[in-house]
Amino acid sequence: MYAVVKTGGKQYRVSENDTLKVERLSGEAGDIVTLNDVLMLGDGKNVTVGEPIVAGAAVAAEIVEQARDRKIIVFKKRRRQNYRRKHGHRQHYTLLQVTEILTDGAKPSKKAAAKKPAKKAVPKKDAKAEAPKAAKADAPAPAASGGDDLKKLSGVGPVLEKKLIEAGVTSFAQIAAWGPADIEEFDEKLSFKGRIEREGWVEQAKKLANGEEE
Repeated sequence: MYAVVKTGGKQYRVSENDTLKVERLSGEAGDIVTLNDVLMLGDGKNVTVGEPIVAGAAVAAEIVEQARDRKIIVFKKRRRQNYRRKHGHRQHYTLLQVTEILTDGAKPSKKAAAKKPAKKAVPKKDAKAEAPKAAKADAPAPAASGGDDLKKLSGVGPVLEKKLIEAGVTSFAQIAAWGPADIEEFDEKLSFKGRIEREGWVEQAKKLANGEEE
């Protein structure tokens, strides 16, 4: 048996197990849809033509997928008016597989596939709660093992001490051995702006390295 059915303003000749691509219908994959606008039924030599549709006839089909067709380009141009328009379009469609051709008001025997329960969304852990608390920027860096208390130098507080330690300077002996080139290098690298010479760190470091308190 075959039928001519109308949907989406188009007519299709279908038989059982045929697949056809029609204008988008509401539903999801696995749903059963019924097309009631049957224009003609044929069974061998017997043909029934509707006026305009065949009473009590319908086509049952299962939705295989909801998708979009290939892209087409629409280009418009008007001569001598500098008018050009280019658009792309992808038409939505529904792919169906015919399961039954029904007559005399019969109902589809196949039911829609059972839907899987939707997974519950697992709330994401708060990144702030999981991340370890960042150390405060102004917290003094721990002195290196065996290092001197560089804060004894004039003008050196926790922040400057941290900068010196990060640069590898951990003892008074290191500073006491600085020459003009070293002073210039550290002054520029650590943005001390002349503080080393202005505060006299080299002389202070020599006394502190020898155990002479300022």
